[in-house]
Amino acid sequence: MNILKNNLSTDAELVHLFLQGNNSALEQLIYRYKDKIYTSIYMLVRDKYIAEDLFQDAFLKMIRNIREGNYAEQGKFLPWASRIAHNLCMDHFRRTRTKLPVTLASGEDIMELLAGSESDNTPKIEQRQTEQCLKKLLVQLPEEQREVIVLRVYGDLSFKEIAEITSVSINTALGRMRYGLINLRKMIGERELVLR
Repeated sequence: MNILKNNLSTDAELVHLFLQGNNSALEQLIYRYKDKIYTSIYMLVRDKYIAEDLFQDAFLKMIRNIREGNYAEQGKFLPWASRIAHNLCMDHFRRTRTKLPVTLASGEDIMELLAGSESDNTPKIEQRQTEQCLKKLLVQLPEEQREVIVLRVYGDLSFKEIAEITSVSINTALGRMRYGLINLRKMIGERELVLR
């Protein structure tokens, strides 16, 4: 039986088959989750080539961890895989000291959500300056607050998923989002930014 034609196998069954030497079981797991994991990586790094590299690194790390027995069969492969991918993204940011991007999947800037909608009369230069200023403010947030805002806005992840990926409770994830937005608004007020 070709495992790739059997999409009914559970994640735990596929991991078990892979550990028994069935490489097509691993292919099925990768095929099942590749889009979601790649998208979450891309939404964080916003660079196709870096995302592809991190995606490959993530699956190599997953394979290594499964082979070393570091995957507990709890039927939670996707959160486990997402946590590995997320940690690789955070390692990438620490290494390169790159600022986290603030663009939504739709192409809109996260700051439009915080500031409200821009009027069509706002000059593009003024709008870009405001967005650049807000991006600088976002990266000044504590890492855990910035991380939750990015995962929520970019990845469109639920707070439950964010809690699992960041290894905190849902209440902690909600609190970090709340305090992140409060801190952004406070910094905006202190700098007397005018947001249209």
